[in-house]
Amino acid sequence: MNYIIAIDQSTSATKALLFDEQCRLLARTSVDHRQYYPQTGWVEHDAEEIYNNMVEAIRKLKEMVKSELSASHCSLCLTNQRETAVVWNRQTGKPIANAVVWQDTRGTQMCNDLRSLGYSSMVMEKSGLLIDPNFSATGVKWLLDNVDGARQLAEGGQLLMGTIDTWLVWKLTGGRVHATDTTNASRTMLFNIHTMQWDDDLLRLFDIPRSMMPEVRACDALYGETTVEGIFDEPIQIAGVLGDSHGALVGQMCFQPGSGKVTYGTGSSVMINIGEQPQPAPEGLVTSVGFTALGKTFYGFEGNIYSTGATLKWICDQLQLIEKPSQMEALATSVPDNGGVYIVPAFSGLGAPWWQSGVKGAVVGLTFMATKAHFLRAALESIAYQIKDLVDVMSGGGLREICADGGPTKNRFLMQFQADMLGTPVVCTEVDDASAFGAVIMNGFARGLWKSFDEVVGFRKVTEVYTPSAAVDMSVYEGWRNAVGMVIHSNR
Repeated sequence: MNYIIAIDQSTSATKALLFDEQCRLLARTSVDHRQYYPQTGWVEHDAEEIYNNMVEAIRKLKEMVKSELSASHCSLCLTNQRETAVVWNRQTGKPIANAVVWQDTRGTQMCNDLRSLGYSSMVMEKSGLLIDPNFSATGVKWLLDNVDGARQLAEGGQLLMGTIDTWLVWKLTGGRVHATDTTNASRTMLFNIHTMQWDDDLLRLFDIPRSMMPEVRACDALYGETTVEGIFDEPIQIAGVLGDSHGALVGQMCFQPGSGKVTYGTGSSVMINIGEQPQPAPEGLVTSVGFTALGKTFYGFEGNIYSTGATLKWICDQLQLIEKPSQMEALATSVPDNGGVYIVPAFSGLGAPWWQSGVKGAVVGLTFMATKAHFLRAALESIAYQIKDLVDVMSGGGLREICADGGPTKNRFLMQFQADMLGTPVVCTEVDDASAFGAVIMNGFARGLWKSFDEVVGFRKVTEVYTPSAAVDMSVYEGWRNAVGMVIHSNR
């Protein structure tokens, strides 16, 4: 039997998942990596730690099923946290600094300056994106401008850049392959989604030499071979690469225009397939490459929320109100409502549809009647409110249904509340790791295992459908909108 190792490199951890060619999940491992917060608003990762953790995750996975994993019957695919920018020296193979994570806001002033100079329309027209520090370009420019000697090395052709997928593929192949896929490229603010190439005007705008840029390939392309630091005695193929939100779009089988998904992770992404022609996004949203496969490119409207699962992690790790997120549901449902408490989790600013990168988070509506249960319920509700903010802008108030994936989908209260807020069914599927599942689909396309979208649609297994309650008190959503308005106004 042949096996596919899917690497899901997320903002908080690196997972290795083993699938067979019937897309059945057989085993998984996970290794967390450290988060660095050197200044307020800065978020960094150690790219070398992430690579080493990926190798360790694969090593653990192989040990779990070592009798079954041989190089001749195994291949590798990859899905990754997007926008996080790595810059490294092509000669030494060492990053020049920690990676600038997608949550990082150090590029806020840079973005404000570009907007004030009138570049918003040009950037949106070419890249499909709003000018925002969420995207890779500002992180790369900051590193070139602020790390000693970096600008000179870059102009001398000595530095390379990439999102995390590019870095991992480069390392896995011993520096032989410097490539990314169309989805990750479309999240850099340097890629023209119409020509499907790096754009000279955008590169000049951010003063990034073209020599740093990786080759752009389809999601279902081959990306080289690797022994994974000798874990395999012969090289295995790297086949299939795409960003995590796009992986979930594929994993949820959103191949038809109008189908959509929401991924609940550290942050959350809502994406709707809009077909094979890029279209201007509604205000507050962006247009990205949805995926490129089987010779076709599908585009998507997308909105990104910076802090959803991250809010729950903050409550556990920083506030230590509970030990783990799975304890939240029982406490949240021990009270009938949020008691007027709203958490606006703008830890790294507010993403779509607000795009207020400079604001700070807040808790609104505290009284002496508020309890820990109200606080935890407000945290969970904040996730559903933010998703509704996006879906309303994206679809005019609702979809026929929306597919959901990610760890928080196990929280039944959150999923039901989400369906109530959206007024549309929320469909949860068997595979928690839909992003990895999507990478597996791309792996199969790349290797000719499947030759059409119809062949793989049946692999998605629905586990639960949450339908909206008959009577929903939407005044709680009005309270949320008022809380967001207060936060934005107070930070001006």
